[in-house]
Amino acid sequence: MTTPDFLKHPPRFLFFTGKGGVGKTSVACATAIQLADAGKKVLLVSTDPASNVGQVFGIAIGNTITAIPKVPHLSALEIDPQAAAQVYRNRIIDPVRGILPESVLKTIEEQLSGACTTEIAAFDEFTSLLVDSALTDGFEHIVFDTAPTGHTIRLLQLPGAWTGFLEEGKGDASCLGPLAGLEKQRSQYKAAVDALADPHRTRLVLVARAQQATLREVLRTHEELALIGLSEQYLVINGILPQQAVGQDALAMALYEREQQALANMSAILKLLPADRIELKSFNLVGLAALRQLFATDTALAADCSTTKWQALAAPSLSTLVDDIAKDEHGLVMLMGKGGVGKTTLAAAVAVELALRGFPVLLSTSDPAAHLSETLNGSLDNLTVSRIDPHAETLRYQKSVLETQGANLDAKGRALLEEDLRSPCTEEIAVFQAFSRIIQEAGKQFVVMDTAPTGHTLLLLDATGAYDREVNRQTMGKAGHYLTPMMQLQDPKQTKVLLVTLAETTPVLEAANLQADLRRAGIEPWAWIINNSVAAVPVQSALLQRRAENELAEITAVAHTHAQRYALVPVLKNEPIGVERLHELATNQNLPELL
Repeated sequence: MTTPDFLKHPPRFLFFTGKGGVGKTSVACATAIQLADAGKKVLLVSTDPASNVGQVFGIAIGNTITAIPKVPHLSALEIDPQAAAQVYRNRIIDPVRGILPESVLKTIEEQLSGACTTEIAAFDEFTSLLVDSALTDGFEHIVFDTAPTGHTIRLLQLPGAWTGFLEEGKGDASCLGPLAGLEKQRSQYKAAVDALADPHRTRLVLVARAQQATLREVLRTHEELALIGLSEQYLVINGILPQQAVGQDALAMALYEREQQALANMSAILKLLPADRIELKSFNLVGLAALRQLFATDTALAADCSTTKWQALAAPSLSTLVDDIAKDEHGLVMLMGKGGVGKTTLAAAVAVELALRGFPVLLSTSDPAAHLSETLNGSLDNLTVSRIDPHAETLRYQKSVLETQGANLDAKGRALLEEDLRSPCTEEIAVFQAFSRIIQEAGKQFVVMDTAPTGHTLLLLDATGAYDREVNRQTMGKAGHYLTPMMQLQDPKQTKVLLVTLAETTPVLEAANLQADLRRAGIEPWAWIINNSVAAVPVQSALLQRRAENELAEITAVAHTHAQRYALVPVLKNEPIGVERLHELATNQNLPELL
């Protein structure tokens, strides 16, 4: 087996991070196996909420260190972030039950329900693996599938003593909750953060795909982690379509050329990192035999061309969903999903389809990495495009909070408030305030939003009553009905939420978690969109045919388990840029040219 650069002279701790669906778990598992096969005693730890490490090895693992029977020297542990978050919440909330009013407890519980808490709770679990010699003394290497984000580490580095500030009720719409009650463990967390920043002990491996959007995401991750001192970083670009697998398949050739262009145009900063490239394999990465071949060249691909074509899977198109949306003649359409699944492209496609049907449409985004103008590549009658600047909106929100809530605080209280306002939740709330101004437009036209606030943020705003209070203030107690943004989002006649995913295990599980988050906020997703599907197009390349077969289980899960309605969007030969190609994407009109 070939030894990748990131595995040469490895330190004790290896962390793998990246967006859902890029192959972190496969790369982490293959790494652990290669180290164990070399005679090293290895512990593989997963903190991924969609962890399938046990499935990969074919055994149940769970939250105890479990030996992998068929791999001498290898053990594994799966940390359940949700269970860890519940334990963490209980540890913070239980001591004040019966002391604080029930309304305050409910607000604190909601503050502790977001991604911030889940990340820190998982970090709370694995810090002991970084600093507790009793648990890890016998292991020469510890491999982590899913590293803490820069946001989590920044939170742990903040100097404030948060508990009293939270109990005084000054947090309001924020994510103060995650830091409440951390003082007792601050020394352990500091030791863990120091270990992460020590290049002699820790190596961070950024996993990406050869796609422009994914490479932009991994660049942001690199810069975010480098800013807080985590400089020992390696880059792995996974799942690159090998040239020998292209054959005479027009789609395979287009995908190959697209990936090569993305790699050529990759940021100069990423090009400076030590990097490995892993080819897309012709087999499922499940089981030891497959994982042991991940870092090797697949010699079976030399003549990887089938004599038969894969027949495109029959499924509803995006245009079919738009037909139903158009029946209301106006309203809010929000596209939500994890990074790298194609929300911006699909938001543009939905907006184009509505505009082509003659409806006035406002297309808006708050994604700093979104390139709507580039995606549209022109103008269209009935379509207006706007962009919310998250940085500007956050500055506006911070200024407003400091002038109101911070006006009567002493120096210590104001410093704590300023710390809290530097969290990512602050940006999300600030952007939602800007969204709320745009929402009013949905009463007379279609408003299509790329990148929506999460259910946690919506619930937090609702729990604090911020918008109800603001509406009351603006109406000055006048009689009559008023509609808050939260009420509008909960009304399926006025708002349709479209969840975007890929036909892969991790993105589907992440979208299902997002759906549960929204349901807690009283928002029922209207439909799911499965993007970039190989199963939706006819292909001749044997490798792509196998990829299509692998998608079927996830498409079935979406269609019959997760979604009330869904659409399947095909992977295109050409980048979906411009009105014509966005229309092709929505209607599957590209299929004949691939036959």
